[in-house]
Amino acid sequence: MPNPIPPEMSAILRLIPSVDELLATARIRGLLTAQPRWAALEAIREVLAECRRGALAGDLTPEAARALVAPAALEVAVEAAAVRKARPSLRAVINASGVVLHTNLGRAPLAEAALAAIEAAARGYSTLEFDLTTGARGSRQVHVEDLLCALTGAEAAFAVNNNAAAVFLGVNTLANGREVLISRGELVEIGDSFRIPDVMTGAGGRLREVGTTNRTHLKDYEDAVGPETALILKVHRSNFQLMGFTAEVETADLAALGKRRGLPTMEDLGSGALLDLSLFGLPREPLAADAIRAGVDLVTFSGDKLLGGPQAGIVVGRRDLVTRLRRNPLARAVRIDKLCLAGLEATLRLLRDPERARQEIPALAMLGLPSAAVGARAEALAEALRTAVPDVSCAVEDGTSEVGGGALPLASIPTRVLALRGGEGPGLLEERLRLGEPPVLVRVKEDRVLVDLRTVSPSEDAPLREALATALRAGSARRVA
Repeated sequence: MPNPIPPEMSAILRLIPSVDELLATARIRGLLTAQPRWAALEAIREVLAECRRGALAGDLTPEAARALVAPAALEVAVEAAAVRKARPSLRAVINASGVVLHTNLGRAPLAEAALAAIEAAARGYSTLEFDLTTGARGSRQVHVEDLLCALTGAEAAFAVNNNAAAVFLGVNTLANGREVLISRGELVEIGDSFRIPDVMTGAGGRLREVGTTNRTHLKDYEDAVGPETALILKVHRSNFQLMGFTAEVETADLAALGKRRGLPTMEDLGSGALLDLSLFGLPREPLAADAIRAGVDLVTFSGDKLLGGPQAGIVVGRRDLVTRLRRNPLARAVRIDKLCLAGLEATLRLLRDPERARQEIPALAMLGLPSAAVGARAEALAEALRTAVPDVSCAVEDGTSEVGGGALPLASIPTRVLALRGGEGPGLLEERLRLGEPPVLVRVKEDRVLVDLRTVSPSEDAPLREALATALRAGSARRVA
């Protein structure tokens, strides 16, 4: 037989109000005007169920149980739960980590021109697949193809929903059921456990590895070419580097081999730089234009990394091969949507003017921001925090930012960071900032929380300052208590 409920807990259970009784209280009626009714109802049921579980568990003293079911406590709990339920899961955060292309935070923030284009496309109807000149159906690719060709020197271009899809479509179109040659040193994992070999075999290609992990020569490719070979694939190792006793085949040599043997060559550049990163004091990444000039037949890259636009996969190259990819039935399954297309077109238009792009595309502006400029903002923030929280321990010190997004793994960008120390330890402060409103993402190093303003928009300075002050005051109050 189940254990009987103690009389004192039975009395407490009788104190728990019904859903209708809580809905009738003034505070909950007010909540219904601020939050969706469904969120309030779910919150009430959740809170009442938790109260019953707490009372029945027998872990609480009668006094604690009565406090749990007190009307004021229930109303506060319901209000907090309703706000949490109604709040979007996909939320804006302040990225003060110093990682410019933070994969988990959405990679490249978009330029104002891209945001305006996306809003215009979203608010009403558009010329997505309609030709105003002829009055007939058009292609969504016309909005970006000429721009991509101008930026890369390619004959034709094609945009899909991400770079993995671009590689998949290329392999499926050109080598379905046949061999794809690739160096062992380029069998990379591109993130979230997705690996280039899996993408290739999933697309129908038969993987043929050449060379060794650290050294691959042109002769390795030459010896591997056979009657079943359909494609030579080169993958740029954008998210790691091989150092020491290494060798790899130059892109131009691989393209020349393909032409001698009548085989198409495709290069996956990954991060998709369209501007020379040495302009920002960073190592030069290979450009799509470089690969096209070297004779590569198809080049693929991402839109939301070093290009600085929305998520997209881009294919540029020979017109006949791009046409084959576009006619593949799978192209519809991976096609780019109108909002990403609008943002991509606007970003590519900015890239036609490199100086304007460096100023207006946020990712490029962040990469080029001088350390002294970051430090000046950090000093101003430190001074504001000392005024707002007199017992704060903070200093501005040298640090490094990261490119992120699987690009330039060994490159670091000199920066100046705001270093915060607290008696509670950095872990609690980091958690309080992450769970605050707005959420703030920082780095923890040894005994310090580091705030890197390189990745914080100037428009976010005020909410960041308030979020930091709130978190620091909460820590001070807890230490005093």
